[in-house]
Amino acid sequence: MRRVFQTFVDHLFESKDLESLRESMAGAATALQLRCFAYLALPRPPSTAPVLISNYPSTWTSFYLQNHYERQDPVIIQALRRPEPFRWGLDIEPTPILTTGSALFEEAARFGIRCGFTIPVHDGYGAIAAVTFAADERRSSFEQSIEKNARVLELIAMYFHAHVRRTTMTTTLIDGSALSPREIECLKWAAEGKSAWDTGQIMGISRYTVAFHLENAKVKLGVRSTIQAVARLAASNCAR
Repeated sequence: MRRVFQTFVDHLFESKDLESLRESMAGAATALQLRCFAYLALPRPPSTAPVLISNYPSTWTSFYLQNHYERQDPVIIQALRRPEPFRWGLDIEPTPILTTGSALFEEAARFGIRCGFTIPVHDGYGAIAAVTFAADERRSSFEQSIEKNARVLELIAMYFHAHVRRTTMTTTLIDGSALSPREIECLKWAAEGKSAWDTGQIMGISRYTVAFHLENAKVKLGVRSTIQAVARLAASNCAR
C-alpha cells in the first residue's frame, strides 16, 4: 500500500494537466483493485461549470454533464451535506437522500456503474468536491479493498483535489511566465524583507514550502536569485 501511495503522489507532482492527473488516479485505482473513479468539483458560484475527471465511460460522463445531473445526483447532494465517506448502490439500503435518486442510479447502472464508495472533500476555499470509486457489481475484491484502504483513500482524495486546484487555479503572467498565487505571495513578502521563516509564519505554511514556491518562481522567471525575481515582480503590475 505504501508503494502505491508513494507512486500516486510522485505522479501527481509530475502532472502538468488534467489528463495526466486522471492517469495518476486511474493508476492508483487499478493498483488497489478498484475498477473506476470519478472526481467531481462543484466550485462556487453554482453557475460555474463543474470539473469532472474520471475513467467512467465517456458516454455516461457526457450524458451526465449535458443533463446537469450534478444538480440532482443524490450522491453529490449527500457529499455536500456530510464530510464522512459513504457507500451507495442499488443493492444497499439507502439513506433518505439516496432513496430519491433511484432513477438516476438505474440510469448509471446501464453504463456499468452500480455501486461505489464516495469521499466528500470540503476545503477552506469554498469549493466542494467528491471522489468516488465505483464498480459494475459488488465484488468481494472491491469490498475488501474499500474496507482495507478506506483511510488511505481519503488521503488520496484530498491529495488529488489539492493538485486539481493547483492545475486549474488562475495564474498570473509576468513577462510571459505564469506564476501561481502562492508564488506571487511569497515574492511579495520577500520584497518586504521577510525571510522564508517569517513568510511561513504569516502564510501558515512551513519555511520549506515557502522556499519551494520561491524556487519555482525563480525557475519560471529565468533568474538565479530571489532579489532578481522580486525585481521582475516589481516591474509588473502584480507588485501593486
